Amino acid sequence: MGTRWAAGRRLFLACAALLAVVGAIGQGTGWIMLTPTLGPTAYVLLVHPESEAARLRNSSLGPLVATAGGLACLAVFGLWQHPFVVEQKHDTWSLIGAQALAAGLTLLVLELIEAQHPPAAATALLITAGIARPGPPLYGMLVGLLLLIAGAALIAWITRRTGTDTTREAEGEQ
Repeated sequence: MGTRWAAGRRLFLACAALLAVVGAIGQGTGWIMLTPTLGPTAYVLLVHPESEAARLRNSSLGPLVATAGGLACLAVFGLWQHPFVVEQKHDTWSLIGAQALAAGLTLLVLELIEAQHPPAAATALLITAGIARPGPPLYGMLVGLLLLIAGAALIAWITRRTGTDTTREAEGEQ
């Protein structure tokens, strides 16, 4: 139990600190960088740093593929200037089609290029729902993801150098 508590405390502190830094930088720049896609990304990178989904290649390509797919679906369905879901308070068939296609397309391409990264599906949905619409909201989300990935990589490097990785020890208690 003590090792699990130590691992949980380390994860809590790392996640809270990373997200607070990203949010503060967003506040300073006037861009919203702290978006819902950062939560599952932080989970994958911090809790499972050795997993395939957490590899730098996968965590970088995932959001890029999702962004390309999301933007393409906005264009195909004529939703580039469409109000986002929260403003409308309901889905339209074109919005549902764009969201479903963008998420499915993201999974397809990531599978084909062998770069699995589950949080990318959330990124595709944020774009097609209009929450991270083209312009500053999209730029903020992407910069936030970049900062989170860089911060998680730094934490992983420090953890390896100092030998303070408690997640593996906690997993051994199961």
